[in-house]
Amino acid sequence: MPRGLSIIFVSVFILSIAALYRSSYINIPRLPTYSDTQSFQSVSSQERIERRSRIVAVGDLHGDIGNAQKVLEMAGVVRSDGTWSGNVDVFVQTGDIIDRGDDTIKLFSWMEDLRVQAEYAGGRVLSHLGNHEWMNAIGDWRYVHTSEIDTFGSIAARQKMLSTGRIGLAWATNYTTTSRLPLHPGLGAPNDDYPPPPSSRQVSPFSHAAYSFVHGGLAPDYPDLTPFPSAINDLGRSLLRKLQERPQPPPHPPHAYPGLPDSATHAERALYDTDGPLWFRGWALGEEHKVCHAVDAVLAKTGTRRMIMGHTPDFEKIVSRCDGKIIIIDTGISHAYGGALSALSVEYILTPLPSLKDGEVRWAEKEVVKALYEDRHDLLVDAAREVIGDF
Repeated sequence: MPRGLSIIFVSVFILSIAALYRSSYINIPRLPTYSDTQSFQSVSSQERIERRSRIVAVGDLHGDIGNAQKVLEMAGVVRSDGTWSGNVDVFVQTGDIIDRGDDTIKLFSWMEDLRVQAEYAGGRVLSHLGNHEWMNAIGDWRYVHTSEIDTFGSIAARQKMLSTGRIGLAWATNYTTTSRLPLHPGLGAPNDDYPPPPSSRQVSPFSHAAYSFVHGGLAPDYPDLTPFPSAINDLGRSLLRKLQERPQPPPHPPHAYPGLPDSATHAERALYDTDGPLWFRGWALGEEHKVCHAVDAVLAKTGTRRMIMGHTPDFEKIVSRCDGKIIIIDTGISHAYGGALSALSVEYILTPLPSLKDGEVRWAEKEVVKALYEDRHDLLVDAAREVIGDF
């Protein structure tokens, strides 16, 4: 074949392969990217338009990809083939994907696939490490089934995949301990700190139009709440790195509990303590009047309106406390528990209103939070506000 024709043939072949690769995503609707949507600050009052966003959050999945896919399809996150639907802006998972079931590799691989597909479609996946991910990183395998180890091939192969392999790399790169999610991208990007840096700080009537997500809970007395969420996430990244880089200890049981590395700081140890964000159960188990008295101070510190968490299961329903300021979304989705298949849905709408006087900017804010189940939808929050001021 002449050299010129060879070059053409190879070029056409490469383009064909690229087109084939993209074809699996070609029918995913393109949406405005959550973190890159035009900021409201740059929109004049004459150009203001209605803005909508939809967020879905799911709690503990514990090794059950079958029930996980049922829940995500029910909530409109994925289609029947398990691919990103394009019908939500942000999907949040609050940790504890691992343990109690055999589908660890399948679930973490699926989450990474959804992350890529969501980004292509302009959406976002926010993933969190739960206490069970951390237990496995430490070498605490009390809830690991022998049949699950078999899916990795061996104990050593499992240790490698969770430390320096693809699951461990995903944890280090794409998972955080907690998140702060503004209710619309125009209000800021996911995990923008509150309070913002002094150089960019400005008074906004929407400064707390955000939710926090965490596996266990943000305790009132936890010392590293602010700036939120970077203070917590920086500690999480540092501690995870130390765990993944150390020689992997023989798993407990049958061997002795390995504990945290000797190099772990006091703050890193507090992160994994019972009152840290991975294990705290006070918001779920405390008396109503006590938690409702304490919650506003934490919301004020974190620049949020509601806190969403998993970890403490109610096998019948998503639990809403204190007028929806506290929402616990672990319903025992995994077959290991046999609890309710559930997801949390948040719909947020901002509608511009006519100005009543010169220079005044007015918005109608609508926030609807629902618990989704196979046979029903329960309304948890239906809040409407008029907001005067801009972003």
